[in-house]
Amino acid sequence: METVAMNSVSLKRPRSEDDVANADEIKRQKISEKPKTGNDSGQSVETVTEQPDKSLLEDTKNEIIPNEESEEQEDEELEDSDEDGDPESFADMMKHGLTESDVGITKFVSSHKGFSGILKERYSDFVVHEIGKDGRVSHLDDFSVPVDDEDPSEETFTVLSDEDKQRLEELQLLKNKETSVAIEVVEDTKEKRTVIHQAVKSLFPGLETKTEDRDGKKYIIAYHAAGKKALANPRKHSWPKSRGSYCHFILYKENKDTMDAINVLSKFLRVKPNIFSYMGTKDKRAITVQEIAVLRITAQRLAHLNKCLMNFKLGNFSYKNHPLKLGELQGNHFTVVLRNITGTDDQIEQAMHSLREIGFINYYGMQRFGTTAVPTYQIGRAILQNNWNEVMDLILKPRPGAEKGYLVKCREEWAKTKDPAAALKKLPVKRCVEGQLLRGLLKYGMKNIISAFGIIPRNNRLMYIHSYQSYVWNNMVSKRIEEYGLRAVPGDLTLKGATAVHIKEGDVDNYTIHDVVMPLPGFDVIYPKHKIGEAYKEMLVADNLDINNMRHKIRDYSLSGAYRKIIIRPQNVNWEVVVYDDPRIPLFTTDLDKLEGKPLPVLPTDGKFRALKMEFSLPPSTYATMAIREVLKMDTSIKNQTQLNTTWLR
Repeated sequence: METVAMNSVSLKRPRSEDDVANADEIKRQKISEKPKTGNDSGQSVETVTEQPDKSLLEDTKNEIIPNEESEEQEDEELEDSDEDGDPESFADMMKHGLTESDVGITKFVSSHKGFSGILKERYSDFVVHEIGKDGRVSHLDDFSVPVDDEDPSEETFTVLSDEDKQRLEELQLLKNKETSVAIEVVEDTKEKRTVIHQAVKSLFPGLETKTEDRDGKKYIIAYHAAGKKALANPRKHSWPKSRGSYCHFILYKENKDTMDAINVLSKFLRVKPNIFSYMGTKDKRAITVQEIAVLRITAQRLAHLNKCLMNFKLGNFSYKNHPLKLGELQGNHFTVVLRNITGTDDQIEQAMHSLREIGFINYYGMQRFGTTAVPTYQIGRAILQNNWNEVMDLILKPRPGAEKGYLVKCREEWAKTKDPAAALKKLPVKRCVEGQLLRGLLKYGMKNIISAFGIIPRNNRLMYIHSYQSYVWNNMVSKRIEEYGLRAVPGDLTLKGATAVHIKEGDVDNYTIHDVVMPLPGFDVIYPKHKIGEAYKEMLVADNLDINNMRHKIRDYSLSGAYRKIIIRPQNVNWEVVVYDDPRIPLFTTDLDKLEGKPLPVLPTDGKFRALKMEFSLPPSTYATMAIREVLKMDTSIKNQTQLNTTWLR
C-alpha cells in the first residue's frame, strides 16, 4: 500500500460570513475566466478539469493480473474509451458513495478554522518523490547512459523495419506456427550482418540468430533457442559477468499509476512485467518520481524508450546486483498545490504550523474503501465471517453509483439469471474482479465459491480483509481521541522495538500522543487496557466476529494484526502562498522542467487567485489526503464534494 490516490476534487465548505467577501470575487473571476463548455449553465460553481477515476483502490495495484495479451489490450482499449455520461449524472450517482464518517474518519487534532481550496485541478499540482531506504529523495536529473563496451551500437535500434519487428515479436511470443523468421540482408557487409544479429538478440530476448545463403542472397534467420522458457528468463549467456544483473533507473511519470507504467514498459521492451521490481506503487493523477529495477535489460535499451513514450522519462541509470523490494523505502516527499484558497493568511499559518508541530490523525484514506455503494470493507467482513454467498453477492450484485456501463449490464444479468456464463458475456473487460469471479464460478461451479474467489489474484483478495481492518482501526482511533484526547493515558499501547507494551500509570508522563499506537485486529496483537480495548471487542461482536479467534480456516485470510501510530507528524514541512492569474500555468518546476531548461513560472505580484504551495515528507502507508484534510478541515470523500456543489468535467 502506498500513500495517496486522490482524484481532482474541489474541497469546498458551506461559506461562513467571513468567507463570503473573499469568495464572491473569486467565484465571479473564476467563472468569467473559464472557457464555456457544453455543461455551462451559468451557475456559480467551481469547476475542475477531469472527472475522477472510478477505480476501486489506486494504492493497492501491486500485482499484475495474468491474462492473454490480446485480451489485456482489448480490456485497456475498452476502459479508455468507455464513457460514463455527463458530469451532472456522475455527480448525482456519486451521492450513493461513502463519506468520511461512514468509515470512522470523524476527528481533527488542530483548532484552526478550516478553509476551501482545489486539490489536483491539474495533475501537475501533486508531485511525489520517493524516499529510498538510505534517506535519499529520488530525482530525475541525469539522462546519460553508463558506458559499456558490451552495449550494441545505436544503429541496433533502427536497422530492423517495422515489418521485421512485427514478425519477430510474433515469433518471440509464439503467436503463430512459424518456427523461424528470415530477414534479407540488403547492402550485405559483415558489419551490417553483425548489427542485425545484435538487434534481434537484444530487442527480442529468447531468440537466437544464424546466417544462411538462399538463392545467392544473405539472410539472418531468427529462431527460438529454448522455447517458451526463454521469454520469461532473459538470456543469461548474453549478459556480461562484470555487470550487475539489474539495471536500476528513475522513472518519472505523469498521469499513470505504477502498474500501468510497468505494463507499458514491458510491452515496448517485449518482456514479462514480472522482471521489474519497485519499492512502492504511486498514484495515477500526479507527477511521481521513483526507483525501478529491471532484470538484464541494458540502460541503453531503456534510454531508447525516452524517444517513443508519452508521459514517461527514464534516467539515472546504474547496474546493481539486487532487485528492489516492496516496502523497502523510508516514505515519500510531496509537493502539493491547493488552488483558489479562501483562507486568510492567519488561518493558513495556524493550519500549517499545526501540521508541522502536532501532525494529523493517521487515518486510512477514503481510497482504502472503494468508491461504489458497496464498500470493500463489507466484502472483507463477509470473508472473515466465512459467508461466501455474501462475498459473491456483494461483488456481483447491482448497486447505485458511478460504474462503467458494461459493469452495470453484467450486474443486471447476474441479478436476473444467476448464470455466470450469461453475466460474463455482458462483460467485455475480463480482467476486473467481477470478470475473474465469474470465470471462477464457471470453472468451479456455484457450490464452490471459495475456489472461484481464489482465481482473483491474492493481493486483490487480501485488499478486502485489509480494508475491514482499516475500517475497524479508523473507528477505534476516533473513539480513542474522543475519550482521552491528545495525550498518552494508562492502558495505551506503545512500541518497544517491534513489541507492543502497555503504558503504566507511573510511566505515563514519559510518553506523548506521538508514541501511542493502536492495533489492527488480529491473532498476534494485544489491545489497550482501557475503554477502547472493550470497544474493539464490541465492534467485532456486532460484526459476528470473535476478537480472540482471528484465525481463518483458509490460511490466507487469517489476520495476524499489526500496530499503527495514531498521530503522524510530517517531516520537512514548508509552505508559501502565491498569487496567479492563469489557472493553467504550473506553479513550480518539475525534475523534467529542470532537465529541459524550462524557467521558473513568472507569477504576478498581485494576481486574481491565491494558492497554497506546501511540501512535506510522510512515512510509508500513510495518506497525504489525510494530511491535507487536517489543513483544510474538509471531508475528502467524493460524495461530500458532490453535495457541496462541485462539478467534475471531462
